[in-house]
Amino acid sequence: MDTYEHISRLISQNRIAEAIAEAEMSLKEKPDDSRIWYLRGKIHWRTGNRSEAMSCYSRAVALDPDSPAAFALEQARDIADFFNPDLLNP
Repeated sequence: MDTYEHISRLISQNRIAEAIAEAEMSLKEKPDDSRIWYLRGKIHWRTGNRSEAMSCYSRAVALDPDSPAAFALEQARDIADFFNPDLLNP
């Protein structure tokens, strides 16, 4: 199993601490790997850290415009644009 599959599996199994540790270790070895940045974004999105997720997606897209992070970033921006805290406090 390669690194990407391993991290993806950890994410899907909700083993977030292990997934982030693997992603961080991989980024130390390959700081310009857009796939790892994308997966790191997925981890942060899963934990509710939306701004960090969007930063990771942006980094992945900067490294590879065809990355799946481009779609994830677009969706994240749509969600951020949709959110209106005023609607929660009538």
